[in-house]
Amino acid sequence: MITVSKEDYLKAILEAESEGESVISARLADWLKVSAPAVTMALRRLRKDGLVRVQADGHVRLTAAGRKIARRLTLRHHLIERMLAELFGMEWWKVHDEAERLEHAVSPDFEAKLLAKLGKRGACPHGNLSEMESPASRRHRGLLLLSDSVPGSAYAVSGIYERDRRLLEFLEARGIRPGAKLRILERNYDQTLALSTATGNVSLGHAAAARVWVSPTDQRPK
Repeated sequence: MITVSKEDYLKAILEAESEGESVISARLADWLKVSAPAVTMALRRLRKDGLVRVQADGHVRLTAAGRKIARRLTLRHHLIERMLAELFGMEWWKVHDEAERLEHAVSPDFEAKLLAKLGKRGACPHGNLSEMESPASRRHRGLLLLSDSVPGSAYAVSGIYERDRRLLEFLEARGIRPGAKLRILERNYDQTLALSTATGNVSLGHAAAARVWVSPTDQRPK
């Protein structure tokens, strides 16, 4: 039986992979805000169910069966986020937490209705696709991290790491949201960026900039 807890672990492993993270017990404990012993017990159950493999070096990998469940849940999460934003007008920086609460309660029938209504190809309110991408995949599409941007260049925000509500509110207040145009004014010695956005000139530290994917554009922000 696939419980809510097991689904959460499988989705967290897939999410960590998509962020280019090394998936180990300590990382999962941090992502899911649980204790190390709780992760150990959960991985033991998932391995027994044939949903994960734990390698000799401690790295966790999804099996084909585990990946299928994780992808199904991430698609459901994606559809709920889009429903909340596109149909109900919820603010983009709020929808992730709400979708986390709703994703386990959605029936297959309702999921099918959402898929028919919204389609599978659209981006979520954070600019991310329904199929989780690796950093390499994003770069292949011509995207780069804001932290790697070039002073004097203009960019459009493509996608934002969505699993940190405080970060999303921080970026929103500075005019950094999906689709927003910005220009890099200066990179300081400590890697802090000076940006021009729709809200004016703002500063952004490296840790936050490394959570934002952008695409180059020659359009100056208005």
